[in-house]
Amino acid sequence: MKRITLLLLAFLCLVPALRAQENNEDKPWSVNEATLFGVGGYNIKDTYLSPLKYSGWGMRILNERMKMTRLSDYRISRQQFINVDFAFTRNPAETASSFAGFVDYSLGYHYHFQPQPALKLLAGASVRALGGFIYNTRNGNNPASAKVETDLNLSAMAIYKFQVNNYPFALRYQIEIPVAGVMFSPHYGQSYYEIFNLGNSEGVVLFSSLHNKFAMRNFLTADFPVGNFTIRAGYLNTFTKTDVNGIQSHVVSNSFLIGFVKEFIAFGGKRLKQTKRYNSAYY
Repeated sequence: MKRITLLLLAFLCLVPALRAQENNEDKPWSVNEATLFGVGGYNIKDTYLSPLKYSGWGMRILNERMKMTRLSDYRISRQQFINVDFAFTRNPAETASSFAGFVDYSLGYHYHFQPQPALKLLAGASVRALGGFIYNTRNGNNPASAKVETDLNLSAMAIYKFQVNNYPFALRYQIEIPVAGVMFSPHYGQSYYEIFNLGNSEGVVLFSSLHNKFAMRNFLTADFPVGNFTIRAGYLNTFTKTDVNGIQSHVVSNSFLIGFVKEFIAFGGKRLKQTKRYNSAYY
């Protein structure tokens, strides 16, 4: 009888521990999503349209999502960017103007290292596709230059959490550099009528790499709570320089962004309301 009593007591003590361990392991992985609005300066040059550099201002809207995947025992996260930006620029003499608009989408996967509880280091790769245009109001025959490209990028990120007087912050720095891709470019002086109507399309789709294209995206953000909301403020620098088919082009932007972050659990395509206990890919 005494042995049975001891076994019952041991079982009752073991059940809460097992339940706590099970609940900890079964905590769902959340989705970290941010929508940011930005404004900043642009510097654009495309010798297909003009040999001059055009500078001005622009605005963008950026949506970012990050979540963990089952790959490598939940050590690999998936990151998605959707970016739309529009810029208005003028030449140095302010006698001509140009408009530029771009839409790009990127999907990346990163492996997580955590050397310290407050620090995450991520390394991986992403695929990015971009479409856009540059339109010069002065030109008559060839007023616009189309931008279509896709790239394979190397990507690295660091996320650091800390507190100042019990006020939490999360800092993130991310860099991406394309190493290989495909891009569209006409030859210097070649019109789009020749390409699409006359069929003179030889050499307008090219392999791109570091020998004819150098690009970089630097992304710095800070997350902090304000009331019941989480604010994300950041700085985004993008730089793209190409030299193909006798045309030199570069697009440089520096944008300051601000927006909201939400952390939610997706199940069956619907948002669940109970998000007090979860594992985050970001925080």
